[in-house]
Amino acid sequence: MEKTLKQDNVNIIKVVLFGPESTGKTTLSIHLARHYNTVWAPEYAREYLQNKWNNERKTCENSDLVPIAYGQMKLENELAKKADKVLICDTDLLETKVYSEEYYGGLVNEDLAKAAKENNYDLYLLTYIDTPWEADDLRDRPEQRLEMFKAFENALIKYNRPYILLKGDKKTRFKTAVSKIDKILKSKENLQRFSDNLSDLDLHFLHQQNNDNPNQYL
Repeated sequence: MEKTLKQDNVNIIKVVLFGPESTGKTTLSIHLARHYNTVWAPEYAREYLQNKWNNERKTCENSDLVPIAYGQMKLENELAKKADKVLICDTDLLETKVYSEEYYGGLVNEDLAKAAKENNYDLYLLTYIDTPWEADDLRDRPEQRLEMFKAFENALIKYNRPYILLKGDKKTRFKTAVSKIDKILKSKENLQRFSDNLSDLDLHFLHQQNNDNPNQYL
């Protein structure tokens, strides 16, 4: 695995879905990427921790966060090279930093904390907790959703990150996000183009195996 927590320099717009568990980040990531004919960087922690649970029946530990961070940046850097003007990121290292602080008594790996502060994104989409809680093998703390939401929003404010709050149903969130991303696109020039067709992108979306109906966002 490529051992870096730094972003590669690629001339694209990077948008991060940011917020507590079970607030619709992955679903929206997929549909935004499809809307912009581009790719999205999934949350590496999901695969990593699901494998740990399946093989060891163990949940996330503090020692898992650095390898998760390396895996996340490897995904982001690889997919940034395949993005068409916009890369949609299902998470970033700042989110990992927030989880580390909230779950492990404020303890954060020094390299992770440094990279979380230095990596740059054009827009954060902060997802509110007005969505039903959907339990799985990895999610916990359903009773602390508001506390976690405040921790995520406070991090964005603390580090002066550009963000908008997404609330409401899926269609409302999608339209709000697209409106803001379109404004950013109009302000940027000479962004990287990857492909004028979806043949390469479809392989990525097929691999993610999302079953949501894209028409619900139209």
